Amino acid sequence: MRAGAAGGGAPPPTRGRPPPLALARGISHVENESDGFEALLERLDDRTGRARRIGITGPPGAGKSTLTASLTRHYLEQSLKVGIVAVDPTSPFTGGALLGDRIRMGELSTEPGVFIRSMASRGSLGGLATATREAADLMDAAGYDRVILETLGVGQAELDVAVSADTTAVVLVPESGDGVQAMKAGLMEVADLFVINKSDRPGADRLEKEIAIIMSIRFANRPVAGAGGGAGGEAGGAGADEIWRMPITQTVASEGRGIEAFAAHLDRHFDWLRSTGRLAANRRAARLRRAHDALLRRSRRDAQAIWRAASPETLDPGASPYALARRLYEEFREGRTGSLKGT
Repeated sequence: MRAGAAGGGAPPPTRGRPPPLALARGISHVENESDGFEALLERLDDRTGRARRIGITGPPGAGKSTLTASLTRHYLEQSLKVGIVAVDPTSPFTGGALLGDRIRMGELSTEPGVFIRSMASRGSLGGLATATREAADLMDAAGYDRVILETLGVGQAELDVAVSADTTAVVLVPESGDGVQAMKAGLMEVADLFVINKSDRPGADRLEKEIAIIMSIRFANRPVAGAGGGAGGEAGGAGADEIWRMPITQTVASEGRGIEAFAAHLDRHFDWLRSTGRLAANRRAARLRRAHDALLRRSRRDAQAIWRAASPETLDPGASPYALARRLYEEFREGRTGSLKGT
């Protein structure tokens, strides 16, 4: 059921989950764009909008998987069900996810209240951000209370994934220069809160001060202290009660230290989103992005159909590629096929 809206009928009495195998098959069905995948997404649309979506991103080596695992255990202790979309590097041999995140999360994959899905960082037919959002939709519809989107690094595709979350946490470590790199990598634009993981290392306090200084400079003239995926940089003039002040949490995820405070900040940000109306606005914008993604996907399928309809014998290799593409498209729109020579 969409947040803030009544569905086409009464919602199901419970948030029952399908068997993990059925959910895994459903995600593969959507990711591979198998026949009927859009009908599946449309059928489940009214069941989405209940789960809180949390993005966890940051540079490689920051301990994001360990942090995700510790946060998941915290939620399990609260009897919450957790879905995890872990973006892995793509195997150069198989083209699939290397499943490193699933391995690092270890025993979590056997917990009855946890579902983990690894997504390849390259090769998803509809794009990484689209594939990840749709996997999260299926987990949401399946009854998971929290859906965590963990990305591999800080590339544009990963940032696009993080931005689709309600709340995005940027994870850094105390090594020198991480704060400056965060600003350069665009992480400031998606962050709703910062986590300094492995804070038992030297330099954690220095990094916290550095991030605070960078934020105070970067957002000095903005109406909100954070403009990330959940905070919404599109907010207009905000009153004092509408300002989100981005917290910085120090954790040692491998020992569970700081996780309770981290989870509390996540809850506080979600409550802030809801109370200021940004949650509803952000989710409306997310639905429009989904419509845009679906339109682009249909356009891509049309382009593939255009190319298949033009046999190699009819393509003139001496023609301008742009004129050739234009004529192919025009003939497709007019429902015609024919020789392209003489373009």
